[in-house]
Parts: sequence; structure tokens; C-alpha cells
Amino acid sequence: MAESWVNSAERIGSDLHLELSGGGSRRAALIRALRAAVQDGRLAPGTRLPPYRSLAADLGVARNTVADAYAELVAEGWLTARQGSGTRVAERSAPPPRVRVPKRAPGAQPKPAHNLVQGQPDAGSFPRAAWLAAARRAFAAAPNEAFGPGDPQGRIELRRALASYLARVRGTRTDPDRIVVCSGFTHALRLLFGGPGGGSGGGVLRGRSPSSRLRSNRGDPIAVEAYGLGFHRSILDAARVRTLPLPLDEHGARVEELADVPGPVRAVLLTPAHQFPTGGPLHPARRSAVVDWARTHDGLILEDDYDGEFRYDREPVGAVQGLDPERVVYIGSVSKSLSPAVRIGWMVLPEHLVGAVLDAKGEREAWVSVPDQLTLADLVDSGHYDRHIRRMRQRYRRRRDHLVTTLAERAPHITVTGIAAGLHAVLRLPPGTEATAVKAAAWQGVGLEGLSGYRHPAAAAHAQDGLVVGYATPPEHGYAAAVEALCGVLPPAPDEG
Repeated sequence: MAESWVNSAERIGSDLHLELSGGGSRRAALIRALRAAVQDGRLAPGTRLPPYRSLAADLGVARNTVADAYAELVAEGWLTARQGSGTRVAERSAPPPRVRVPKRAPGAQPKPAHNLVQGQPDAGSFPRAAWLAAARRAFAAAPNEAFGPGDPQGRIELRRALASYLARVRGTRTDPDRIVVCSGFTHALRLLFGGPGGGSGGGVLRGRSPSSRLRSNRGDPIAVEAYGLGFHRSILDAARVRTLPLPLDEHGARVEELADVPGPVRAVLLTPAHQFPTGGPLHPARRSAVVDWARTHDGLILEDDYDGEFRYDREPVGAVQGLDPERVVYIGSVSKSLSPAVRIGWMVLPEHLVGAVLDAKGEREAWVSVPDQLTLADLVDSGHYDRHIRRMRQRYRRRRDHLVTTLAERAPHITVTGIAAGLHAVLRLPPGTEATAVKAAAWQGVGLEGLSGYRHPAAAAHAQDGLVVGYATPPEHGYAAAVEALCGVLPPAPDEG
């Protein structure tokens, strides 16, 4: 039997008295009226509010006005929204008391109670015993010269280990002489394009190095995916490199549109193994197409392989670099596989770029700790790195499955994408609800990010609402609670009040 909203002692019916007075919009007036009704006790904790359509008809306002007002009050903590339960007055009738907290340094953010921010592995999973054992073995075997002035290209022990590991696991084609060790993807970008922290020689791909034969001028733009990390674009902006977005679909970046991008594009930055952040590999036909483009236009592909080892429901996807080592710069690191605290990354370079990158790196700048390089080399050669990856792949798969199952039960109207690989998922939201969901998450102490924060400023036509949820980040003992808290901040189904 359908619920009556008129004569129920437990629910507020169509005769709910709300005065939409005061200045501002109808939405603002409704928010004030509902908030006042909760404060003065007319709407008791647990009271279920009318559906959007019912209240909108009673008040003579648009349905979206009611939906926005409810969502705002959910974000503020006055109301709660649950799948199958509608919108209710929160159990507390007033916001929590203000708590005095010490002043933070400029730019510092408080730590959320439940951290679901993407890009971070579980810090408690770092293989401390294996790392210590590898360090002991590496230090005992290292020659004395390893602890003298270093090699800007990186220790040969690590470059040999990486050449073998990447060929076996990621399908790259290289040798140790084509690998340059760096501190991560950000460092690699700065070496290639210049900017602060790039070393003493400046950027390789901006026409600054005579040892590079890539035909690129200072004003040439670089093509990037329509969704990606904003701080990567910031690095390119600081180097005065203009970025042009490529649209995305279910098969990855639409690389066929490179031919239509305005300007003499000579380079494209891709995440072909697992598009960041939307998920999914670059389709095989598009992999071949982008390599053909690079050959035809004397271009270069920058391949960001940020989490290629973590796949769950599909066969491994090899590196694009294996299709043409002279047209691809392959970049990887241990920030996802081990820890972002271990500042080790690598560039697998075309032969003609090795000297230029070393010139940019300089003789005395931006070197990675030699003891850490020796330790990682031993960890890889001994097989402990592979064992750690397999163990974490199983753990993260269980976490992903828990997230997907819980959302299917609690919020079936939310579509989860990008889950066949990686350490994060994208939750697709109804249009217009992302900002409110992010605000509600902040209020409830859930750390996560909206999908719009990853969209290229010039890609507004491809806007989608969503949340980027890092399921690898929370500690093991706190993961279930983090998922539960996440469910509490999701918007209700569109037809549910």
C-alpha cells in the first residue's frame, strides 16, 4: 500500500507549514525555512520529509529547487539521505558545537576521518621486512664506489633490474643504457619540458637541447587526455607549454582526433594501461593509431604507466612502448606499488633522447638516493617485489569487490566504473549532484574528490558528474567503516525524496 503523506503521525505530509520569506532565491528561502523547522523542533529527528515532487507542488516551486535544498541541508548535516529510506531529519537537531583547533600552516588541510582520496596505497602495507633484508644484502654486495659521487643516469644495478622486470611484466623493449632514474613522474615531466626542479639543463622537448633530434619548437602544444591530474597540467603551464585536450570514450583517448587538434602538436601524454581517472585501457586499434601518428608526424608519445601492475578482471595490458621504442617515452615509479615516500621513478627513453635528458638533469642535481636505488634493485632481483605486487593485487581486489557489492546494495542508482584495474573507482552521479556530494563528504569527514577536478579546463563539453574514490588508501582495519561513511554522503535516487 502506498504511504500517505497527509495523515501519518510519523511523517510530515502535504500540510507541512513552511514560510518562504526573506530575500534571495526560492531555494535559499526553502533552505532557511527547513533549517528553522528543525531548529525549533517542528521537524523532529528521524522525521521523513515529503518527496521532491510533493513538496514542490505544495509550495509552487520547481522540483529541482526542492532537490537542491534537500541536498544542501544533507551536506550541512541537518538531513540525511539513504537509498530506500528517503530524506529524513538527522538524528541530531542542531549542528555539532564548534571545536577550537590549532591554526594550520597555509595550504594545509585537516585529515579526514575516512580517507578515500585516490593515488595512495595503503601505507601499512609497505613491505618493511623485505625492504630491510634487501637493504642489508644490497649494502653488503655494493662496491665502494657506489657510495661516492653518483651517476645522474642512476645506478647500473637498478637499471639492469628495471630493464629485465619491465620487459617481463610490462612488455617494454629496452636495455639499461636507455633508462634514466628519476624521482617520479613529476620529475620526469620537468626534465622533458623544463620548469622548477627539472635540473640544471632545462627541458628536453622545448628546443633547448642540441642532442635531441625531435623537431619541437617552444610554442608547440602537447595533447593530453580530457581528464587527468591537474598538477601535471600545472607543471606544463609553468614551463609555458600549452595543453590541448583529447576527448575520451569507453575505449580511452580518441587519438584519431590528433590530426584535427589545432597547432603543430609533436607530443601526446597518455595513460594507456588504465586511463586516469576514468578507467579502462586504450583500445588496441588506437594504440596502433597513435604510434602511426607519431611516425608520420615525427612526434613523441609520453606513456604514464602509473599503476599498470594492478589489474583484476582482464588480461595484462602491455606498454605502448613495446610497439615502437623510438617513439615512446615510458615513465613509471613505485609510488603506487610500494609507497610515495620512496622517491624512485624511471624513464625508458628513445636512444636519441638519453643524452638530452642527462644534460637536463645535470651533474649535481635531482639525484635519487643511491642506497634506495640499490635496495630496490635487490628487491626486484630477489623476487620480493613480484611477491609484494601479487599480495597487494589480491588485497586491493577484495577491497574493490567490497566497494562494488556495498554500493549495489545501498545505492544501486550509482554506476561504478574504471574497476577492472588500478587503485580507485569512479562513481557516476546524477547530473548536478557532484558538488553537493563532495561538500557532504567533507562535512562527514570523508576524504574524496569530485571528477570535475580532473577535467581539462578546455574540455567543458565532456563534463560528467562523479566521485573519484581511492579504495587502496584506508588502513585495512578502517576500510569497511570508510565505505559505510561513503554510502552516507551519496545523493539519493532521482525519484526518491
